[in-house]
Amino acid sequence: MNIKITSSPLYGVIRAIPSKSDAHRALICASLCHEPTQIVMSGELSEDISATINCLRSLGAEIIEDSGGVTVHPVGGRTNHSAALDCAESGSTLRFMLPVAAVLGGSFTVTGRGRLPQRPVDTLAALLNSHGCTVTGNALPLRCDGKLTGGSFPLEGNVSSQYVSGLLFALPLLDTDSEIRLLSALESSAYADMTVNTLARFGVEVTKTAGGFYVKGNQTYRSPGAYEVEGDWSNTAFWLCAAAIGGKISCAGLNMRSSQPDREIVNILKRTGASALETSDGLTVTCGKLQPFDMDASQCPDLVPAAAVLMTAARGRSLIKNAGRLRLKESDRLSAVTSALNAVGANIRERADSLEIDGTGRLTGGTTDSFGDHRIAMALAVASLACESELTVTNAQAVTKSYPAFFEDFKLLGGKFDVV
Repeated sequence: MNIKITSSPLYGVIRAIPSKSDAHRALICASLCHEPTQIVMSGELSEDISATINCLRSLGAEIIEDSGGVTVHPVGGRTNHSAALDCAESGSTLRFMLPVAAVLGGSFTVTGRGRLPQRPVDTLAALLNSHGCTVTGNALPLRCDGKLTGGSFPLEGNVSSQYVSGLLFALPLLDTDSEIRLLSALESSAYADMTVNTLARFGVEVTKTAGGFYVKGNQTYRSPGAYEVEGDWSNTAFWLCAAAIGGKISCAGLNMRSSQPDREIVNILKRTGASALETSDGLTVTCGKLQPFDMDASQCPDLVPAAAVLMTAARGRSLIKNAGRLRLKESDRLSAVTSALNAVGANIRERADSLEIDGTGRLTGGTTDSFGDHRIAMALAVASLACESELTVTNAQAVTKSYPAFFEDFKLLGGKFDVV
């Protein structure tokens, strides 16, 4: 699907969609309980969340969808010991489900599509191999046999916080205590904190230590009955940046004290000169004269596409640093951001793990590609607000990976586009 967008400021009120990061975690915890859990989250399920649901169903959980969310009947005694886990294009699903399936035991296969087979999982596979499992393959497709055992799990902190979260789901179910020993500072550490917080809501205790995490064995997941998924800061960031470039948008349904790392967008907006005011239920952003700024992406890498658009709309030189892991996302995001925005008039220089952006305040418009990446597609829609002429985004259907209703909401806020 290609979308031709006519530049127009965005105004109005939008409600944040349910957080993909929070939903993944809640669904997994609910499936490991002994009692059912109602997961409250409105709207159409994204492709990534559907991937996690399908994997949990393959393991034996019964998950019933309705207009208000899903009801999870846990795996319990229905464990499928020869499960086929299709992770689609979801990196979170892959890295969370590997340890979870391994702790349940038996044999299972894991597959995926798109760029997922190219995304690293060898470090996690090696840890499983050293703790009771036999993993065949270092990338998808792979097969795992055996049952996870406890002990010490050493991990470099710059690999992926998703490895840590996946282990944190599994380790409480082991017969023995375990530790995750971080060999360097953990990047995107707030995502691990999210996991610890979700586990606590399901009655599971994790102790943060000076060198990682300590997890007691023989714990029991306990259902809270109902679990309401937080509003999503990652996807809402695109509306907040759009308002900063041109318009005024109030985003409701946001937890201002959330542990989601992409809440950092509030500080970014303030540094760039936009007005960002807290409301009783979220945030209101109004456009202003944008200033260049520097950004350390090590703890909030998903904000880079939106932040890069902000930088092109500011006058002056900005820098995004510590962003090398973005090369292993749904696209090589450093390359994709550079190519996609330069094609419509930006001036971005790509480095090994950084982007240098000379913003002029305006973009020319034209035709550019999403590279099949949902965050690039949404960033380009936001970039249209700074364009002097129409902007056509090819492969715009990529938004369905995390935000199926994105262009409906874009139109609701006054966005003007045609499907071509």
